[in-house]
Amino acid sequence: MLMLGFAGFMGILKIVLMALAAFALVDAAVRREDAFRAADKQNKVFWLIILGIALVVSILFSILSILPIAGAVASIVYIVDVRPALRHVTGGGGYGRRRGSSSDGPYGPYNGGR
Repeated sequence: MLMLGFAGFMGILKIVLMALAAFALVDAAVRREDAFRAADKQNKVFWLIILGIALVVSILFSILSILPIAGAVASIVYIVDVRPALRHVTGGGGYGRRRGSSSDGPYGPYNGGR
């Protein structure tokens, strides 16, 4: 019974790692090449190769080997470090963020000289 529960947990963990790598790969694929350079991160091809390998490794190997763990680390680094830098460079804001209006200046809203 305990082994069945452990196998189920490891299966769920494997699916989560595959989804994490797939999300990171798709996100890297839709970003612009110049955004990677502007954010001073590695280039787009580098991240596509690393995240593609991470996805393939997470599919092919057992979660208890070192390769899927390294792939998970690469995916987490992309999501936590590279993705926010790319969003900052390209101006991609989150939900609920104030967008501003057409009368906003570089230091805030223009109030007409009052």
